[in-house]
Amino acid sequence: MRICVIGSSRFPVREPFAGGLEAHTHALVRELVRRGHQVTLFAAAGTDPCLPVEHLSYPSFQPSDAARRDVAAPAGDWLREHHAYLGLMLELASGRRRFDVVHNNSVHHLPIALSALVAAPMVTTLHTPPLGMLESAVALSDGGVRFIAVSDATAKAWAPRVPSATIHNGIDLETWTPGAGGGPAVWFGRLVPEKAPHQAIIAARAAQIPLLLAGPCWDPGYFADQVAPRLGGSVTYLGHLRHQQLSALLREASVAVMTPTWEEPYGLVAAEAMACGTPVAAYARGALPELIDDRVGALARPDDTDDLAAAMRRAATRDRTQVRRHVERRFSLRTMVDHYESAFQDAMAGSRP
Repeated sequence: MRICVIGSSRFPVREPFAGGLEAHTHALVRELVRRGHQVTLFAAAGTDPCLPVEHLSYPSFQPSDAARRDVAAPAGDWLREHHAYLGLMLELASGRRRFDVVHNNSVHHLPIALSALVAAPMVTTLHTPPLGMLESAVALSDGGVRFIAVSDATAKAWAPRVPSATIHNGIDLETWTPGAGGGPAVWFGRLVPEKAPHQAIIAARAAQIPLLLAGPCWDPGYFADQVAPRLGGSVTYLGHLRHQQLSALLREASVAVMTPTWEEPYGLVAAEAMACGTPVAAYARGALPELIDDRVGALARPDDTDDLAAAMRRAATRDRTQVRRHVERRFSLRTMVDHYESAFQDAMAGSRP
């Protein structure tokens, strides 16, 4: 197939990844290319040049002085992102580029809103709970876009607006490989309030289990107020790591910890940890109960750090071989791409998911 993939215009699709969306896009495009498809990824400048990428960097748009004086003027980053996606969709609508299917893997509203202008059918992956701008685009779409949710929880959240089929995110089992474990607990992801790494620190100290944290610091104020004062002793922050470094860390970890304060749409961290044989202790929120059960980890009451501490101790006793097999059966990259290929073929045939 000739596949257009619309990625992020804000963050490059490269390691170390800004988040799960960029990691998912990288893995999906790489596997589609390996299977012989002709893929063009539209993504931010700086994206991994090993991917078949064209940068979402249309001629830089600078509003006039008069527009900037508008008291309701949008932020510069918002306007630049809007300009990039508007340019891309108008280019696709022109018909100068031929694709069999467009896969919208962004979280921007314009690809959905302007999908009717494009000849090729569109498949959109819902990576987030409902957001206002996305809901608006979905409400006005002509029904020609087919939607994929990354979890049943995300599909349920979007159900009042649009039906979707679930395709769980998959991971490369050759990158995330099993290890013996027995070391400290690990928390990794974006260090932001909605991921709440400070609650993982509180729980780890209560469980008397050393904790390593890794990930990009997107909110310096939150980090300074809630995370930095709790570091030291048995808790260490390692910075923003590449997948190879994270995999090595997880192979030696006794347990991985997840502390979302929002309805986690999927939880790629859980699949990556379990692929290394590392069980997961997490708040039972969003999609995490779909990924984790008592055989491969332990769930805790949301926002209850004492219950999470107990879950960490229980999870650390799980059989690591069984944890790895759980991911092999349910969350492999190959299984995910098999499902996406079917979804693309259904879209081309005009059938519903």
